[in-house]
Amino acid sequence: MIVIRTINTDVLVVGCGPTGLTAAVSLASQGISTLAISRYPGTAHTPRAHITNLRTMEVFRDLGIESQIKEVGYSLSWLNNNVLATSLAGMEIARYKSYGTSWDRLSDYAAASPCDAVNCPQHVMEPVLLAAAQDRGADVRFSTELVDIEQTPDEVRARVRRRDTGTEYMVRARYVIAADGARSTIAEKLGFDFEGQAGLRGMANSWIEVDLTKYVDYRPGVLFWIAQPGHEQWFGTATLTNVRPWNEWMLVHPWNSDGLPSEAEVIEKARLVIGDPKLDIKVKAITQWQVNNVVATEYRKGRIFLAGDAAHRHPPTGGLGTNTSVQDAWNLAWKLAWVITGKAGEGLLNSYEPERQPVGSQVVARAIKSWHNMADLVAALGFAEGQSMEEGWNVLYELYEDSAKATERRKTLAKALELQNYRSNALGVELGYRYESSSVVDDGIPFPEPQRDPELHYERTTHPGAYLPHAWVEHEQKQVSTLDLVGQGRFSLIVGIGGEPWIRAAAEVGAALGIELPVYSIGLRCEYDDIVGDWVAIREVGDQGAILVRPDRHIAWRSMGLRDKPAEELRTALDHVLAR
Repeated sequence: MIVIRTINTDVLVVGCGPTGLTAAVSLASQGISTLAISRYPGTAHTPRAHITNLRTMEVFRDLGIESQIKEVGYSLSWLNNNVLATSLAGMEIARYKSYGTSWDRLSDYAAASPCDAVNCPQHVMEPVLLAAAQDRGADVRFSTELVDIEQTPDEVRARVRRRDTGTEYMVRARYVIAADGARSTIAEKLGFDFEGQAGLRGMANSWIEVDLTKYVDYRPGVLFWIAQPGHEQWFGTATLTNVRPWNEWMLVHPWNSDGLPSEAEVIEKARLVIGDPKLDIKVKAITQWQVNNVVATEYRKGRIFLAGDAAHRHPPTGGLGTNTSVQDAWNLAWKLAWVITGKAGEGLLNSYEPERQPVGSQVVARAIKSWHNMADLVAALGFAEGQSMEEGWNVLYELYEDSAKATERRKTLAKALELQNYRSNALGVELGYRYESSSVVDDGIPFPEPQRDPELHYERTTHPGAYLPHAWVEHEQKQVSTLDLVGQGRFSLIVGIGGEPWIRAAAEVGAALGIELPVYSIGLRCEYDDIVGDWVAIREVGDQGAILVRPDRHIAWRSMGLRDKPAEELRTALDHVLAR
């Protein structure tokens, strides 16, 4: 029997993957009534996404779950080899260091963040997020699907159904976050516009259990690309992605047929790419997916917001998908919380789309470009469709000859491998995005021109719209990151040695607006002692300047020095950012 009842909530989150659960954690942490639903019976049952980059770890640090994520994952500073081979047991063709572990990138990564990047597959990440959401008071319901949705100027009304009982009920929410994935029901029902192309290639993921210690322990890594001359999939026969060292793996390979490959087909494929027919292989799960090149051109319709894969869909090259999705949720959640609690005007929400849609577009373009960069490796190896196995091996062995031709081919291979840095060492893509919106007060000073490739390298700046740079300072004889001072659902003000007028101004403005506005003095012998001068080298403002930081650690406004009326200037900036 179907019984209709109504549940009221501030925010309805549709989808309980990393996007939806991050939103639920953040909203509930700020006291917002949150209902999150998922059509699935529980959290992810397969590894799926796994690379968790520095920025996402900073988000988790702010939400108080960094240590739990690190406990269920593995540091990428250890899993740092990307390997190209004819099989795991066979010839290794090439290897390069990833995730900032090459000698020339170590300092870049160390200076960029207080966090470590982690290999944390989705099936172990999501339970951490779920527990945090529930601990903070979010109502999370699985086996619950969205049936219909409509909105008025004042609310969103959603009809949902329990898939196990058939019971339906209504949810009335002030806002909805559509985090329901690449086949988003909400995006389809509401007619969100997209651009790009879907279904570029069919792929299969097979989660297997097999002990490969003797083949990988001496070259620990996350990704092992297998290219075998003369096979029907003449390049990219498969990729082995590490799930748990060294006995759980994800076998990823092209699959354009209807239906899933059988266990027997998966085992045959696995033995081919491993190169050891004697290994005992257990198949744990098999799934299908498509390579897409799609991004939403709009992220908001009224009270409904797209986030995560519902908004941007691309191949996993570069590990950008889940990371971008988590950061969508983090950007949106604080804005919803501030509007719902009355601390900001409705116009604050207008900044979500212009801030996150360009990031989604950039990520999709980068992932597709990295995917196509594999073609350069094809050319460098000399593989071609229709080659016999003998022809393929001959052209491969030629790489190792002592000849002028082989020397040139090795140079071509080295250049093709350099392009893979955009896949696994693209720190600028991961950390360097910046915002231009109504929630940022531009100071009229141009953004600093990049000194190096902006996709590979992250350059720290305090320009409004940028992310607050990380620097180590000392407080009560302990090392503290500047990132740990800010965030946590609050605006913050950073000042220097001459910041006393700004401190008084923040107290006055915070009281007038009814908000918490902590001030942190950073400088030589200040409360937060810049003892080694790391902060002063990157802050760009003077000793009497001030930097206003949003709850998501992006810089809202700055003053290069002291103003005649600091309280008035600070109040004007906050009123602008908060659409008051």
